[in-house]
Amino acid sequence: MNTFRTDPQRLAQKSALVVGVGGLGCPAALALVRAGVGRVVLCDDDRVEAANLHRQILFDERDVGRDKLDAAFDTLRARGGTARGLERVHGRLLPDTARALVQGVDVVLEGSDNFATKFLAADACHLEQRAVVHGAAIRWHGTAWLVPPGGAPCYRCLFEDVPMGAQAGCSEAGVMGPVVGVVGALMADLALRWLTGDTSAVGSIWSYDGKRDRLRASAVPARPACPLCGQRQIAELIESAYVSGICTT
Repeated sequence: MNTFRTDPQRLAQKSALVVGVGGLGCPAALALVRAGVGRVVLCDDDRVEAANLHRQILFDERDVGRDKLDAAFDTLRARGGTARGLERVHGRLLPDTARALVQGVDVVLEGSDNFATKFLAADACHLEQRAVVHGAAIRWHGTAWLVPPGGAPCYRCLFEDVPMGAQAGCSEAGVMGPVVGVVGALMADLALRWLTGDTSAVGSIWSYDGKRDRLRASAVPARPACPLCGQRQIAELIESAYVSGICTT
């Protein structure tokens, strides 16, 4: 990926929503704050656990048991963030709140650990015409993908719909701490590019192989039959059916 220069004055007027302050959201939020994004909104409902510490870089042993948002808020302020520029949303991204949350920011960084939330973020951002950066990591592999407003391609072009049945996440399959750090930083890079007007990364999904230390971009074609951004769009995809998948993972 080519390097680019941030624009501090422009970034100071921009805003971002970080969905999930975990292994991906922690480094992404830190990078956004240090880059000078004027308003960073953190969304999560979990508490810090000892098992998180190898990959969630905003926390240490003293934070175990604390609300993640409170611990992240304190760390980000200590590392250059301002209280006025940081906001906390205690809760998950849910069907009845998703559109309002994404509507209030310029870009969304989605680093959740379940497909229901990923599809919900994709749908809400499309309906509200907001850019979204999707991130995922498991074991030694991770991906990051910038989807512009309107998609083409969008998340449903590639994955179509929420998978049926239980899916293995980090808790079951494991994940290497350095891998989520790289992917979280890459998510922030893509978000900062978008916020500064650089669209060169649109249309490609970035994949990182931690074992081989390789990063590559693969073009994602728009799917004409995509129900979200294709020729026959579904007007409203956010339904209560998401809730079971979001609230049980």
